[in-house]
Amino acid sequence: MIARRYQLRKEAVGVVRGGAPWIFRDHLSSAANVFADGQWLRLVGGDNKVEGYGFYEATGAIAIRILRKGAEPPDVAWIKARVAAAVKKRAILATTTTGLRLVHGESDGLPAVVIERLGDTLVAQSYAHGADALARYVTRLVGGAPNVLLQPAHRQRRSTGDEVARVLRGSPPDVATFVEEGLTFSADLAGGQKTGTYLDLRGLRRAVRALPLGGARVLNLFSYTGMLGRAAETAGAAHITQVDSSERALAFAAAHHVDDRGKHELVTADVFAWLPAQTGSFDLVIVDPPSMTSDKRQVPAVLAGYRKLYRAAAPLVAPGGLLVAACCTSRVERAQFKATVAESLPGFTRERELPPEPDHPVGFREADYLKIELWRRGS
Repeated sequence: MIARRYQLRKEAVGVVRGGAPWIFRDHLSSAANVFADGQWLRLVGGDNKVEGYGFYEATGAIAIRILRKGAEPPDVAWIKARVAAAVKKRAILATTTTGLRLVHGESDGLPAVVIERLGDTLVAQSYAHGADALARYVTRLVGGAPNVLLQPAHRQRRSTGDEVARVLRGSPPDVATFVEEGLTFSADLAGGQKTGTYLDLRGLRRAVRALPLGGARVLNLFSYTGMLGRAAETAGAAHITQVDSSERALAFAAAHHVDDRGKHELVTADVFAWLPAQTGSFDLVIVDPPSMTSDKRQVPAVLAGYRKLYRAAAPLVAPGGLLVAACCTSRVERAQFKATVAESLPGFTRERELPPEPDHPVGFREADYLKIELWRRGS
């Protein structure tokens, strides 16, 4: 694609030189208004020096996603090198699971492009019009899968209702199956959100499987398709209550992630409304809500939502039991989340924090979106 010239304001030059992956809209001049959504740009400083290349987004806070710094354009050789480096980082992980994220957007130097391998299927997403062609090309470079599905995920397609996935190769199944450290999971490609599963929660599934849950009662809130419930059942849990607002997700859980139906109670409900009315005692309570905002102005309200959740969940944890507190809202910083959970759980001790999975590298501050902590209630 031909990159059109765009003269950066002084503060935007500093953004590019500082290594940030994005230029926000308030750093642009009015001259940017002429560009079409998805237009590739050659970013020029005040001295007419080429500072880098990126592509334009017509709506939203992010106005330009930076592809490459410096005067050299992001050519085919450069793209191949970025993809090869990303895949190499996952080489060890690929020996233990057939479900992994091969390309993680900006953190792998390929903005707005996500590629996941789920068994024999690649699922690609682009989060901006300018990355559509790049996403398609990257699927050819990672190779190794007979089926390739492109799922639209950026704002323009969501707002127009054009959310039909496109088959790029083979015959992708409606349900993809993959094996994660010996345990089989399924992903809903026909109607699932994102790529049909949450590979970034692999570390939490591993941690749950390692817990001594023989005969335990487990409460899994915002359970989606029940992958954490499956991990708990594998660890020996006797009863698992899974709550989610999506009837479809729970039906998928029952069909694919439940071995002993008698051990599972599947509840379709709004967790915020359902939780305060509950009584009982659970040895493990998992609270993993979806992202609550992408707007930093809404962070105080989001933190209030987390406090409400943990205060309602705390009395349900048995003495000596565990509560998993998870946050995938990128605008909530790690220290903010930690302080909010601590405030909400008097009588609990923070036992440990789970690090990001290796296929979800944190390449810049905003990429540190997923926080997972385990808190133990006093005996």
